[in-house]
Amino acid sequence: MSRIAYVNGQYLPHRTAGVHIEDRGYQFADGVYEVLAVVEGHLVDEAPHLARLARSLGELQIAMPMSQAALKIVMREVVRRNGVDDGILYLQVTRGAAPRDHAFPKAAKPCLVVTSRCRRAVATRLATDGIAVITIPDIRWQRCDIKSVALVANVLGKQRAREAGAYEAWQVDREGFVTEGTSTNAWIVTAHGAVVTRQADSAILNGVTRLALFDIIARARHRVVERPFTVAEAKAAREAFLTSTTAELLPVVSIDGDKVGDGAPGPLSRRLREFYLQHTLAT
Repeated sequence: MSRIAYVNGQYLPHRTAGVHIEDRGYQFADGVYEVLAVVEGHLVDEAPHLARLARSLGELQIAMPMSQAALKIVMREVVRRNGVDDGILYLQVTRGAAPRDHAFPKAAKPCLVVTSRCRRAVATRLATDGIAVITIPDIRWQRCDIKSVALVANVLGKQRAREAGAYEAWQVDREGFVTEGTSTNAWIVTAHGAVVTRQADSAILNGVTRLALFDIIARARHRVVERPFTVAEAKAAREAFLTSTTAELLPVVSIDGDKVGDGAPGPLSRRLREFYLQHTLAT
């Protein structure tokens, strides 16, 4: 089956779909995006993803390209036309095409692109064996709460992780506190059993999987503490893990080459992962 993309009102073959060369997303990274998981044909956590999309657009003063009801129809149609039972849906909105000028154009219309594709499930080995992360300085802009398409700093960080043989890079601010991964949220479990993750401020993206996990952890009768933690605290933690739509929940077993706990996925990380996978089937 050939892939189909939705671009500004048209369903087009993926290989020929495109946007204007003066689209502001291409020239200025003046746009936002969302990635939703598709599990057994349904969109996981659709409502919080669309709420975050609306917030990101509002922060950049970009209008919604259509009503939320209409957008839901488009999203489902893209999934259907691509025959995706398990995969992802990618949604991007930019300020639109206009002659190149830094200031907002007066007449540009938002550009909407929606694609969907099948994907392999997260490798069982990653969940069973755990993953390694490295730490790097956080060099991103100061509004990481906006899910902007301006991701070059994240790209550089992810590449550093891959070159180091790690799955992810945890970014560290000037005060020595972990903010988040290049595409994931960061978590630790303290010696006293508290689950710690940085509070949702302008230094991190408030992940939809992060939000879902709060409810899961509460049902598992554990305590979540939202506060910054240092690299040293993370290395001394009982357990560590990361979360995102595409990574789901993966245990972290080493940081900068230092073992976390006994160097194997911890029991709480494994338990929470199973609960999250159940959540994706139920939402």
